[in-house]
Amino acid sequence: MPSEVKPRFVVLYGSQKGQAQSIAEGIAEEAETHGLVADLSCLSDKDKYNLDREKSPVVFVVSTTGDGEPPDNALKFVKSIKKKTLSTDHFKGLSYALLALGDTNYANFCNCGKTIERRLQELGAKQFYATGYADDGVGLEVVVDPWLEGLWQAIVEAVTHTSSDENRPLNMDAAKETPDISLPDLHLNLLSISDRETCASAETPVGSVGKSPVAESPAVSAINTAVSDIRPVSCDTASKSAAELKTKTVEVIPSAASSLTSSVPPLSESPLNVPALPPAYLEVSLQGVDTVNEVKGPLNRDKLSEVPISRAVHLTRGDSVKTALLLELDITDHPDLAYQPGDSFDVFCPNNPSEVAALLRRLGLESQRNHQVQVTLCNDTKRKGAQLPVHIPPNISLNFLFTWCLDFRSVPKKAFLRTLVEYTKDGAQKRRIQELCSKQGVADYNLYVRESSLSVLELLTAFPSCSPPLSVLVEHLPKLQPRPYSAASSSVRHQGKLHFVFNVVEFPAQPWRPMGRRGLCTGWLSDLINGVLIYRGSSDAISSPVQEKPQIHVSLRPNCSFRAPTDPSVPFIMVGPGTGVAPFIGFLQQREFQRLQNPDADFGETWLFFGCRHRDRDYLFRDELEGFVSNKTLNHLKVCFSRESEEDRDTAAHPKYVQHNMLLHSQQITNILFDRSGLLYVCGDAKNMAKDVNDSLLEMIRTHLQVDQLEAMKKVAVLREERRYLQDIWG
Repeated sequence: MPSEVKPRFVVLYGSQKGQAQSIAEGIAEEAETHGLVADLSCLSDKDKYNLDREKSPVVFVVSTTGDGEPPDNALKFVKSIKKKTLSTDHFKGLSYALLALGDTNYANFCNCGKTIERRLQELGAKQFYATGYADDGVGLEVVVDPWLEGLWQAIVEAVTHTSSDENRPLNMDAAKETPDISLPDLHLNLLSISDRETCASAETPVGSVGKSPVAESPAVSAINTAVSDIRPVSCDTASKSAAELKTKTVEVIPSAASSLTSSVPPLSESPLNVPALPPAYLEVSLQGVDTVNEVKGPLNRDKLSEVPISRAVHLTRGDSVKTALLLELDITDHPDLAYQPGDSFDVFCPNNPSEVAALLRRLGLESQRNHQVQVTLCNDTKRKGAQLPVHIPPNISLNFLFTWCLDFRSVPKKAFLRTLVEYTKDGAQKRRIQELCSKQGVADYNLYVRESSLSVLELLTAFPSCSPPLSVLVEHLPKLQPRPYSAASSSVRHQGKLHFVFNVVEFPAQPWRPMGRRGLCTGWLSDLINGVLIYRGSSDAISSPVQEKPQIHVSLRPNCSFRAPTDPSVPFIMVGPGTGVAPFIGFLQQREFQRLQNPDADFGETWLFFGCRHRDRDYLFRDELEGFVSNKTLNHLKVCFSRESEEDRDTAAHPKYVQHNMLLHSQQITNILFDRSGLLYVCGDAKNMAKDVNDSLLEMIRTHLQVDQLEAMKKVAVLREERRYLQDIWG
């Protein structure tokens, strides 16, 4: 008898750093256990799928990057479905489900997923399963895990409807039970997952792949186990909702007596639900030939600009809590680096040599550091769509692999931890790694791995009986990404030069990190310029003119929208505490030049809200900012000092942070934004400052425009849509 044909569905992903791709690959791999077959493709591989004719259900998994932009490998797809020439029934035969990844610490949460979903609906596509919006700000698994649990029954029902009656609109019954996805974005619908305990009791224990039980009412069960159609009214609301959801799914809260390497009851005594073991797909071998002639520097150095650091200035006083440095790059010979104030650029840095050496020692490969790495696909892999990593070129040494290709500072994902279980000999250590990747150990994972920024080297050091082969690290470690920085200058003031400012990041000491550590790129840059560093108040030139200037590789980031108004008569407000002031220095240098060139022109009002800890330790660019005030380039400079006593503060209201200072001038701010069509720019910390500024803005709108919270949120949304509320923020 001929073998039965399994029902088919399609999985498409758009991924910037690999998380969306990993989830999509997991869906494709698990399909067989549900009696299904999945066709997996990246959205950029247009020749591998055809949505215009697709009759099987399609599952999208997409992330968002930058200022709400699609990932690089989804850009062309998003542009193609945005074409205005497409008819409203273009995708009338398409049935889809969508999982969007984002981070509520940033503006435009899950914007790529929302854009794709909105456009699919406008073109006639039908949703067969409620959309999930996963928040990396509180942990993607909070939404991803229950969404995946409900997905399978929804797919089975969708393919059943397709095969039984292709002339009938797909899954109409299920569609009636799903939320109305035509509701506007200012709708928050967080479905209950309070029945997780019931689901958990039916799940498979450690050592096997868990399968979701078949529910009595498939469509309702699929939705009730997922976070459906999360459309946050604001970043704060979405973050709060996700945080509330997190408390429902976390079953065991870490005790004060627990640690990275050990747990206490009840977790230590709980049965565990761990992820399925990811199938191996790479074979990695080392050839005993030294690669002495390999290229030095970043992977794509031929597409980058190698520029000298012509000046380096220590901006903060020695006793300041943070060390802020200004670097000047000489870009005279690099026309491809022509920039505008507000633009940002990437710095390509290597992993720390001492950490590379330590990792090779830990893996027992130190003596083979110069041997050539050969990476091939396993012939018998069960991984769907297995491909060689594009970020690992041929003919490189093991040392180059860990120096420029792999990011072993990245926080280990649960799939990686699950794989490490197989290579851990000690029973107690194996159990602890299982706990960290289990559903019951979510809180421990967040506390000891995610929030502590645990690196792979630190993880392997903490669990000495874990000895993974090189292939496991190559499979699971992401590409070493460049670090973005904002330009802190204008080329009209500093011709042929590009300035940027940063704090040297310091990670505190932990039991598994006794000495603490510095940020990868900021620590590297700090070491690089040590010989040419100028301290505040000293000579403004490099002491030794014959000293060789350090060189770094950079590239300008495209599609920047964080720029001063093209119309100089438009007023604007800048909020940038600490190093967040960097792009505004460029704004003001440009404005100063414009005023000199056109003294009779009409220039809009300018405000800057700046904050630091102490006025005499870390007041960055103080002389330059006060100079801008003196020559009328900057009309209002509002500064606050968060660590000074009230007696030392020189304002009656004693504002501590920039958002407090903004509230003191709320009438002027709302007038500029809503009566004079001005702009608001915010630059700096995403997790605290940007959220607090947004909250203060909502409060100002409620008070001075006399509207309720929902209406205030709508007005903020309009500001964002009109590109009059712009953010350049980081985690």
